[in-house]
Order: sequence, then structure tokens, then C-alpha cells
Amino acid sequence: MAAIFRHILRTPPPPSSSFPRPASSSPSSTLLSRPSCIRAASSPMDIHNQASKIKFTDFPYVSAPHRNLMVDLVSILETRLGSELLPCTLPPDVQYYQNETGTNHASLHIRSGLASSPVDFILGSWLHCELPTGGALNITSLSSYLNQTTDAPNFLLELIQSSPTSLVLILDLPPRKDLVLHPDYLQTFYQDTQLDTPRQRLDKLAEAKPYFSSSLYIRSVVSPTAILVRIEAEADGQRQSLEEIIENHVGPIAKEVLGIWLDQCASGKREVEEDERAYLKKRDDLIKRKTIEIDLGSNFPRLFGPDAADRVLGAIKEVYRV
Repeated sequence: MAAIFRHILRTPPPPSSSFPRPASSSPSSTLLSRPSCIRAASSPMDIHNQASKIKFTDFPYVSAPHRNLMVDLVSILETRLGSELLPCTLPPDVQYYQNETGTNHASLHIRSGLASSPVDFILGSWLHCELPTGGALNITSLSSYLNQTTDAPNFLLELIQSSPTSLVLILDLPPRKDLVLHPDYLQTFYQDTQLDTPRQRLDKLAEAKPYFSSSLYIRSVVSPTAILVRIEAEADGQRQSLEEIIENHVGPIAKEVLGIWLDQCASGKREVEEDERAYLKKRDDLIKRKTIEIDLGSNFPRLFGPDAADRVLGAIKEVYRV
């Protein structure tokens, strides 16, 4: 769900002088405030009632450009794959959940692919955590996994915001085969598609700097064209705001990469022999287990309590089939 979830939550926030908490009159303060439709739940029934009002595509804690981008990406993905996807059948208390004190909130959206589709499932989420030091952490993510009838890459996007002026972007088509052993795979999905061009464009942005996850495992599973950047915007109005960067730069690049994935990977045109499918399944399952082990399993009980964590992780394990 969140590829650098553990690292972000355990990394101390930058000094307050670098990322000032906005005044209540600032438009960016909506990132740190609780929307009026969300409040601390006093009972399981209260959580159920809130879940019926809050939708995954509301993205209630982020700015309008951030929200619009995520809504657009979900719409593009579900429109193109709609006939190949089953409806989301998650229970309400998994589609939306929170901790007992109402400081942490999250939503999960999963749609599995039909048996005839190369799409295994799509998974979207948003997470909001109020930080003890002040401010809040907001993560929005969207990913799509293919099954073993194709060896094409998956799709991954995450936006991680820990202040009104700072954003980490992870955007990639993670490979499902060893690129050294299979140079034709590298050629087909990363060179012929010119997938490195969007990354090069974003690198030219003055506010964008390379982001390096502290997890060597995470660094090992992304592609050579992966976009991993930290964007540090200005709050003084002299340069682009974070909202402007999301709207003018991050959004177009994210949509371009998603378009490449839909056209070149999700089409299911590649044939995979039966003996290769066993290898793909083993590799896919290992990555899914590692995602739960090093990312979600250790953090969810602490953030949401054991009951909510069990429900959500159970739903994820069921669709992961691990």
C-alpha cells in the first residue's frame, strides 16, 4: 500500500523553520485540519456510520490539486479497465477505518480482475496521521497488479506529504523479471516506451531532488526509470507553490506514465508459457509478502489498534493470496 510507509513514519520531520505549520487562515492548513465530515468515533456503530459517508475518492485531507489528480488517475484506470474489473466488495469498516482517538484515518479500495483479464487487482488508499510533533502525514496511493498470464510490469504511484511545502513522489512500473537476464524486457517496457523521458523532465524542476528510501529492499524492486523525488516548494509566493507543482508538473507526468502502462502493459498481449508462470507467481508472491512484512504489518497495529489492523491486513492478504 505504501512502499516507504515505515521509513516516513520513523523519520523525524524537518525543523519547523524549514516547514512552518500554516496559520489557520492559510489555504494549506486544510492539509492539517480534520474535515467536518470526519470526527472521532465513539463506537463501532459510529465508525460504520462515518464509513457510509466517506468515500475512497473523497481524499478529504489533501489540497484540491492533489485530490483532483488522484480522482483523475482512479477515473482513468477504472474507465479503461472497467469491463475487466469486479466491484469493490470490501466491508464498510475496511473501506474506511480510524483509530480510537480519531487522530489517524484511512481508506482502502480494492477491485479484483475478472478471471479472463490479465489484471489481478487494483488497489488504492489514502492515509492521514496526525504527528505528535504537530502537523500531519498524508499518503495517497494507487497501484495495479497483473496476474501470471502476462509478465508485463505493474503500476505504482504514491504521494507522501508531511508538510504543506514538502512532497515525496514515487511513480514506477516495477519490473516482474530480472532485467539483466532479460534485456528484451528492458528494451520493450522501458526503452521503446521512452519511459525515462518523464523522469528526465521532472529532474529539471528546480524544486525536485532525488529521494532515497532507507530500505535497500525497496530500492532493489523499482525499475531503472523509477521516479523517486522529494519536492520542496516555497511558501513565500516567489516560486511555485506545491499545489502549482502538483497541477502543472506531477499531474501530467503521472497521467503520462499511467497511459504508458495501460497501453503497453495492461493490454495482455504478451504470452507466458506455463513453466514461466510458476516463476512469476513465486516472485510476485514474495514481493507481496515483503510488502506486508516490512511495511504494513508492523505499523498498522500501532496506528489503528489490533482490531482494525486485523481487518485491513486480512483483506489485503486475501486479495494478495499470501
